[in-house]
Amino acid sequence: MNVKARVLTINEERLRKRIEALAQIGKIGETGVCRLALSPEDRAGVELVRSWMEEAGLSARLDHFGNLIGRLAGQNPDAPVLMIGSHIDSQPYGGRYDGVIGVLGGLEVAQTLREQGIVPKQPIEVVAFCDEEGCRFQKGLFGSKGILGQLDPQDLERTDKSGVTRREALAAFGCDPERLAESVYPAGSIGAYLELHIEQGPVLDDANEPIGIVSAISGPLWWTVELTGFAGHAGSVPMPMRKDALVGAAKVILAVNELARLDPEAPTVGTVGHLEVFPDSRNIIPERVRFSVDLRDIDLVRRDEREKALREAIARAAAEGGLQYTITEDTNSDPRYCADWIKAIMHEESRALGISARELMSGPFHDALALSYVCDYGMIFVRCKDGISHNPQEFSTYEDIALGTELLYKTALRMSGTNSGM
Repeated sequence: MNVKARVLTINEERLRKRIEALAQIGKIGETGVCRLALSPEDRAGVELVRSWMEEAGLSARLDHFGNLIGRLAGQNPDAPVLMIGSHIDSQPYGGRYDGVIGVLGGLEVAQTLREQGIVPKQPIEVVAFCDEEGCRFQKGLFGSKGILGQLDPQDLERTDKSGVTRREALAAFGCDPERLAESVYPAGSIGAYLELHIEQGPVLDDANEPIGIVSAISGPLWWTVELTGFAGHAGSVPMPMRKDALVGAAKVILAVNELARLDPEAPTVGTVGHLEVFPDSRNIIPERVRFSVDLRDIDLVRRDEREKALREAIARAAAEGGLQYTITEDTNSDPRYCADWIKAIMHEESRALGISARELMSGPFHDALALSYVCDYGMIFVRCKDGISHNPQEFSTYEDIALGTELLYKTALRMSGTNSGM
């Protein structure tokens, strides 16, 4: 059955217009977006989405973590909520669909329920989580971990490239960092979580399939590694006498790549995406290098083996170069599996739409990763062209996004035990 021939309950045209309108905030080039967490552009995006939430009949609020939360009342206001969400912050060189379709798709679900005269048994909350990406302060999932009380005490003191702390950025955003405890959800108050997201990988596009059902999210391990040597004149210090921190870093970066490639059939991935060199002069031997390490795998045993080998590679590089080193663990999560009962609903509803949706794992992490520690969760993927994401060339068709949103709606309808309000 052609997607165009399907009769959808959700309003595809409204969803398209909202995605395109939000893409104008922080727009770079023709199709890119730079809407960093807690930036003026992020705040403008929050205000626009808040206006749509209120237009849809939801009560909307900004909590002290910077999360925008729209609430659709349920028959039992005290029942654990069904939460649907994602994020609208972007990478500095990002696309217009990453995170956004999950927030606006969730809003479309809630608005469609109201328009259909359907009142869920429990409240439904649509959330645009703050700083999922983690690129500004080098640590993500801030808003989703925040509402669960899972933040590290030092998270507020992390700085961006301009030296602005997250605490300062939150205050400028209109939040109160001294009142974070007021925005933490009590244990048991979130019943389940759903998230719609572009795949950010090539599986669905290669298979020519519009949507898929997520089976699990790989466990991410994020480090900040710092190597320290000794600065000297690039023209006068003999090579055998040097303590060049950048040479040591280069060895480690190569090791990250090689360890991730040990098993070509495994989904292990390793990346160094952020690097700072001090004193950053062409004619001074680098004294200090700080860089990120991102290691992920769906198999925790295999990831642990790669971690051990990488620690050994760092120690070896430091010893060879006469360097000191530190490893700071920023994020460490086990692989997290989607709830079987939610996947079963998604499979049933996708078949009703004429689709045999495959299951696939997620290499990238999402806000669902944080929520998985307190409730059952399910995710729907929408194919993206060539698997491109975190790039202005990121692209999904509005037909595919609408189909994914329709499946999200049908799943929420089943999960919320809805009754007609008419």
